[in-house]
Amino acid sequence: MDNSELAELISRTALGDRAAFTRLYYHTGSKLFGVCLRILKDRPDAEEALQEVYVKVWQNANRFAARETSPLAWLAAVARNHAIDRVRTRKPVARDIADEPDIADTRPDPEAQAISMGEQGRIDECMDELEESRAVAVRCAYIEGYSYKELAERFDVPLNTMRTWLRRSLLRLRECLER
Repeated sequence: MDNSELAELISRTALGDRAAFTRLYYHTGSKLFGVCLRILKDRPDAEEALQEVYVKVWQNANRFAARETSPLAWLAAVARNHAIDRVRTRKPVARDIADEPDIADTRPDPEAQAISMGEQGRIDECMDELEESRAVAVRCAYIEGYSYKELAERFDVPLNTMRTWLRRSLLRLRECLER
């Protein structure tokens, strides 16, 4: 299923279309389960997380901005963030604040946040200079966590070809960002 079809399903889900939501789950459930499983490393926990992810998708489908991100990247981000939140809740809470080491505040200041937003725009511009298939492969590998083998199968190319695609694409991105 291509991006436009997935975007349409998400849009229809935002309107409360249960059939569209069912189709969305059918076409993306295994991928999002894989994202949850990679992070949680526990099948029952990943299955439960996946259910919660689709509840979030149902409730927040109206927040999907089709022009800003790909549908699968948005769904994977929802799954990834939810799974990471579950991992964080697994950690035991300190009994006494005195038992915790002092940790410096590492949040970026407003200036650093503004710089980061500008860099994201530059990265997006450079990604747009790549061939579409290469840009999708880079996003899948480095944002969604696909392995080289999974990408090679998805794009129906030999494994070494996929490695070459990614290596060359990263070099082109570096050149573009250094301009």
